[in-house]
Amino acid sequence: MIPFLDLKKINNQYTKELEEAASRVINSGWYISGTEVGEFETEFAAYCGNKHCIGVSNGLDALKLILKGFEIGVGDEVIVPSNTYIASILAISEVGATPILVEPDIETYNIDHNLIETKITKDTKAILVVHLYGLIAEMKPILEIAKKYNLKVIEDAAQAHGAIYDGKRTGNLGDAAGFSFYPGKNLGALGDAGAITTNDDLLAEKLRSLRNYGSYKKYENVYKGYNHRLDEMQAALLRVKLPYLDVENDKRRKIANLYLENIRNKQIALPRLLVPQEQHVWHVFTVCTEKREEFQRFLLEHGIQTIIHYPIPPHKQIAYSEWNNINYPISEEIHRTIISLPISSVQTEEETFKIISVINSYR
Repeated sequence: MIPFLDLKKINNQYTKELEEAASRVINSGWYISGTEVGEFETEFAAYCGNKHCIGVSNGLDALKLILKGFEIGVGDEVIVPSNTYIASILAISEVGATPILVEPDIETYNIDHNLIETKITKDTKAILVVHLYGLIAEMKPILEIAKKYNLKVIEDAAQAHGAIYDGKRTGNLGDAAGFSFYPGKNLGALGDAGAITTNDDLLAEKLRSLRNYGSYKKYENVYKGYNHRLDEMQAALLRVKLPYLDVENDKRRKIANLYLENIRNKQIALPRLLVPQEQHVWHVFTVCTEKREEFQRFLLEHGIQTIIHYPIPPHKQIAYSEWNNINYPISEEIHRTIISLPISSVQTEEETFKIISVINSYR
């Protein structure tokens, strides 16, 4: 069986270093807001090209804190792709703001920038751009729109660690960015973890307080904050894996390139790239097909595991029942037909060509 993702095999590459990092934290006697978090923040900020990195508890909390930091809340609107993972939308709802859904480009899966201006009102405060599946969004026109209407640009970079646009990495393309280090991400912790990057000095200072009960100084609370801190253990483990991120991303790009060049089945629609292939990081490699369940069964019968990202669009979720009768046909088409193929830094060329051969034989 070719697994969709073998996390154990990925992390086994770094067993010795991970064990040393864990031992370092255990023996330090300091487990919250210590040197490991500080060092990781410095290293990840440098990697992304930002002035600031603020380690937090997970990707959802990262987005929520950014919105809180910009004082976006009740009565405000935030533009967000209609086909994103629901966490992007939950963050907006959690601060009391209104998510305004915009359809994606059906071939790139990212927000269709041509539709954004039609959704802007006097209450719009930000555009939340999602680099979905590790495919970098077309940022230039989005940044131009934001400048025209004086809107904040927030990146949801949870699936796009290390992706590049116009010479800059994700995390350094807008006003602030939220990252997830969920174990299955390109840069994955061994538990929940996240971070925010920004070049805004005032925002960074505020976020460091908000993540820590709204406090700069112990027992003195400036804001009604949260306990959304990155812990020392996860920071130490992420420090081990960060130097290998570009190498792992390059391995993913090679697999993606093999898929793009060699899958030749008219029933399978490949993603269309508006930004050069080498700039994406392929958190997942998604294709679309009309008979998805049949195709998934066919691959499984041939020893290939796949995942569906994501079977139900946000506006059809029970949690957002107020949207259930609204139609977003492009999102619905994507969610109905999309399926993710195996791709990871430990997937072999032999496995990749087997997957390609099986897909090309599907009728």
